[in-house]
Amino acid sequence: MRIGIITPVVAQPPLGHGAWEATAGIAEIGAIAETADRLGYHHLTCSEHVAVPAEAAAQRGGVYWDPLATFGYLAARTRRVRLATQVLVLGYHHPLEIAKRYGTLDAVSGGRVVLGLGVGSLEEEFALLGAEFAGRGARADDALAALRAALSRREPSYQGEFYSFSGMVVEPHAVQEQVPLWIGGRTLRSLRRAANADGWVPFGLPLEALKEMLGKVELPDRFDVVLSPTRALDPLGSPEAAGSALRALGDAGATIAGVRIKATSAEHYCEQLAALRGLADKWELTFEEEL
Repeated sequence: MRIGIITPVVAQPPLGHGAWEATAGIAEIGAIAETADRLGYHHLTCSEHVAVPAEAAAQRGGVYWDPLATFGYLAARTRRVRLATQVLVLGYHHPLEIAKRYGTLDAVSGGRVVLGLGVGSLEEEFALLGAEFAGRGARADDALAALRAALSRREPSYQGEFYSFSGMVVEPHAVQEQVPLWIGGRTLRSLRRAANADGWVPFGLPLEALKEMLGKVELPDRFDVVLSPTRALDPLGSPEAAGSALRALGDAGATIAGVRIKATSAEHYCEQLAALRGLADKWELTFEEEL
């Protein structure tokens, strides 16, 4: 099982971040990204919200760094760690917008983009952006097919229910032959949608429920299941608990773990990343070779 990190600072849900993150900025994020890259972690994440309703911010948090700007900076600070949107809302964008913007990011990062994609649930944000909320699932399915047809192609062509295009040049475009597409969600419908992509990134579900859902859908070969522990890991303070939490994810079907790290500062966070990598052999975790 490979290990990626749910990047601190860039999203700050009320119960999911440390106090130090409130005053941290790009210097701290960059240092953490460089450490994760050097130690061989699989990916960094960044979520997407343009604007969160004030009432919803109490539950979801109000801090969401823009993933394209953030990853553009981090791409220049790192060499191999993947840059995973978790997630872009399909309904907020035309598929060619994603293909162009994140295809450019894929080119400048040397082919390290993972596109985490979702249907979205904030009706107020849809309305703000002039996007259709009703029927968003069907529209997302069409957008996903259109995006798969468009990524990594100079002259993409697609004919679908909601999106159609041909005779257009998208340059630069993604340099990966096939950009990994992970689908976010917490329903069986989202897992079935993910079966037409490359991975599933569920949230907010018990491991037993996730394991049961995974048993109901036939998944393609080399499909990634990206699961997260319910609590932040503390590899320095509680290494056995951290290892057990990761082993439980593997037993539930995870091929990749996306983890939050308990820390009191960016420096402490980097120390924790090193400590977690030190558990690799004992808990059968997979990292790239240390740079």
